[in-house]
Amino acid sequence: DPYAQLLLEAMKQSGCTVFNDRHFSCENCDGCVSGGFDSATSQIVLCQNNIRQQSHMNRVVTHELIHAFDHCRAHVDWFKNVKHLACSEIRAANLSGDCTLMNEMARFKFGLKGHHQTCVRDRAVRSILAVRKVSKETAEKAVDEVFDACFNDLEPFGRIPHSKTDAKRAYRDFQNRDHYNANL
Repeated sequence: DPYAQLLLEAMKQSGCTVFNDRHFSCENCDGCVSGGFDSATSQIVLCQNNIRQQSHMNRVVTHELIHAFDHCRAHVDWFKNVKHLACSEIRAANLSGDCTLMNEMARFKFGLKGHHQTCVRDRAVRSILAVRKVSKETAEKAVDEVFDACFNDLEPFGRIPHSKTDAKRAYRDFQNRDHYNANL
C-alpha cells in the first residue's frame, strides 16, 4: 500500500524504524473500533474482529501510522493535552483516505463545497470521543482551535492523497526530496 510505504519510510528517516512483529498487533476489540495507536508501546493495534475488507485494513493501518509518525516526530502529549490528540486525529482523517468521496458516499454522506473539511472535523471529534472521557463540546473546541494548522500540515505526503495514485505520486516525491535539495 503506497500510503503505508510512504509513512514507514518517513518514520525510518525520522529515526523511528517500524518492525512488523514488534509494532503491529492484531487483537479482538470492543465495540466498533477498528484500530488504535498505543503510545506507551509505540504499537499499532488492528481490531481483527472489526475489519472485514483489505481496503478497510489499509485505511486503518494508514490512519494509525499517521499517529505513529506524529508520535515519532513531535512531542505529543496524548493524555494531558487534548489539542495534541485533536491535531493528530485531524491529520489522520485528512491524510489516510478516511474522507474520500467514495468512503463518504458509502456512509450516505453527500456534499460538495467544503465537504472534505467537514468530514475531517467530524471524524476527528468522533475519534477523540472514542478514546478520551471528554465532553463533545471539549472535543469540538480542541478540534476548532487547531484545525487550520493541523489540516494544512501535510507531512510526510506533501499533499492530500485522494487516491492510491495520489499516494504513489506522493511517495515518489518523498523519495526524491533529498535529490532536489542536494542539487540546490
